[in-house]
Amino acid sequence: MPRRHDRTRTFEELIAEAEAVSVDGWDFSWLDGRATEERPAWGYARSMADRMSRATAALDIQTGGGEILASVPKRPPLTVATESWPPNLARATALLHPLGVAVVADPDEPPLPFADGAFDLVVSRHPVHAWWEEIARVLCPGGRYFSQEVGPASVFELVEYFLGPQPSETRSARDSGRAREAAQAAGLDVVDLRTASLRTEFHDIGAVVYFLRKVIWMVPGFTVERYRDRLAALHRRIEAEGPFVATTTRFLIEAVKRGGRSRA
Repeated sequence: MPRRHDRTRTFEELIAEAEAVSVDGWDFSWLDGRATEERPAWGYARSMADRMSRATAALDIQTGGGEILASVPKRPPLTVATESWPPNLARATALLHPLGVAVVADPDEPPLPFADGAFDLVVSRHPVHAWWEEIARVLCPGGRYFSQEVGPASVFELVEYFLGPQPSETRSARDSGRAREAAQAAGLDVVDLRTASLRTEFHDIGAVVYFLRKVIWMVPGFTVERYRDRLAALHRRIEAEGPFVATTTRFLIEAVKRGGRSRA
């Protein structure tokens, strides 16, 4: 893999490599040395694993390739994961089935395919959308929801480089305050809510192409051919000025279903 700040590779070489690599799963290790993202101080994976160790039945919504769930040292006796995207579904199944985790195909739309009160812990890392009524429904009284979510206008410096200025309602979507209100309206008491603004750097144009191929909702319909001119201009900018810098936003939310003692 090329080193950071490698100036020996051409624009065409960098984008060809980034177009050829698989973007299945939710492992971003291909970007090592090519992009950096500051991490939230709360440590989602570690905190989620702690809650898993004290639960009896857990659900991981939108598990991606199952990488985070597979890293948990001690999972509940009953652990289930859902995923919608077929390539990720296959990866998650191969990774999690040997660990005793059931992986369920789900379209990420209501209803969740589980009975009322089936779980005492529901987790999700970067869900596309949190269906609060369904989360509350499948939690037992006193059950807990724990999630790290993408915040408002995350990496919008990159989004707006390709798409132009975004309307205020788009920039303010995924606000943590709105998430709190929706959770509480669904019957969950929010016991923790934290936000973070974090520095992200792209050190070559291949990293940009890989990121936009993988995180497909950032620039919908992104292809190299469609945005070749903008990519070439950004490549020249990175070569001349250094890494492209953007701000990643995240929030952590933890909520307990009313009507019982917290179990996780």
